[in-house]
Amino acid sequence: MPIYEYACHDCSARFEKLVRRFGEGVSCPSCAGETVEKLVSVFAVASPARSPAAFGCGAGGCGDASAGCGAGACGAGACGLPS
Repeated sequence: MPIYEYACHDCSARFEKLVRRFGEGVSCPSCAGETVEKLVSVFAVASPARSPAAFGCGAGGCGDASAGCGAGACGAGACGLPS
């Protein structure tokens, strides 16, 4: 049973709905309007954590005795993700 995200055309509310059957009617929980549009939802993907040194900023990674865990500009969150 998937959860879909919808937008209501009547009141502009956005909401999620658990859909049990294909073709099941959906109405807005805010205004009870039935002119809703199914939206494309984004999803998250988990991956193994990388040490800050993997991002190329020069800070030592977690477990690096010389820099310490979270030390340096990268450990403080100053670096962005690699592109």
